[in-house]
Amino acid sequence: MSQPLATTPSLQAVTESIIFPPGDIYSDEPPLESDLHREQIDLLIRLIKWWWRDRQDFYATGNLTIYFSTAVASTGGTPAQRCLPNQKKSEEFRGPDFFVVLDTEKKDRKSWVVWQEDGKYPNVIIEMLSDSTASVDKGLKKQIYQNTFRTPDYFWFDPNNLELQGFHLVDGQYQDVVPTELGWLWSQQLGLYLAVYLGKLRFFTPDRQMVMLPEEESNQQLQQTNQQLEQANQQLEQANQQLEQERQRAAILAERLRAAGIDPEQIF
Repeated sequence: MSQPLATTPSLQAVTESIIFPPGDIYSDEPPLESDLHREQIDLLIRLIKWWWRDRQDFYATGNLTIYFSTAVASTGGTPAQRCLPNQKKSEEFRGPDFFVVLDTEKKDRKSWVVWQEDGKYPNVIIEMLSDSTASVDKGLKKQIYQNTFRTPDYFWFDPNNLELQGFHLVDGQYQDVVPTELGWLWSQQLGLYLAVYLGKLRFFTPDRQMVMLPEEESNQQLQQTNQQLEQANQQLEQANQQLEQERQRAAILAERLRAAGIDPEQIF
């Protein structure tokens, strides 16, 4: 009796047999080096969220774990198919200090799980250097962000000595971002400059205006209003001075007319 022919399982069947890790894995990042590092990360997050407050197609966060797996199920297909993990929880993860993902849903997350996010990796990453992390940020992480994440824009910044350097992915390799004459670095993905201002890393628009926090915008508007009021008060004071000078001249003229035997009221 002939045996039935063996069949090759389809991609769908293989995919359905995989036990996927949960998509709500909590972030697993260690504490930050210092208050200076935490404040800088919080500043960047607040700035980009406020700058893009009318957009719903990005995700920006910091010190949050990115879970990914290089043990892929297939080298073809969609981005999601190319990053199907084959372990119950990804053993490969990184936690950039600040990162932005474009063309994704703007919502809160416990972590960034690549296989639950259509295979998307960050478009921009900024690492905060410290004595204990600088060698990794400049070495291993840079290689991972270049070769695995394929993150187009990668920057690092040292909040202590203000070192700032940037890289842009060109043909799969990071190339240095050439600073402007002011030392600013352009992020193609953000459409903004990165520059140090008063000891902090800040964003600047293409026309070189600083991206401000809401309270900074309010303070600026208040200052402008106060300046306008001050100008109005100065103009009013000048007008009062001119009026007083006219009154004094009129009084002098009236005295002269009376001295000449002329009634001023008959003239004025």
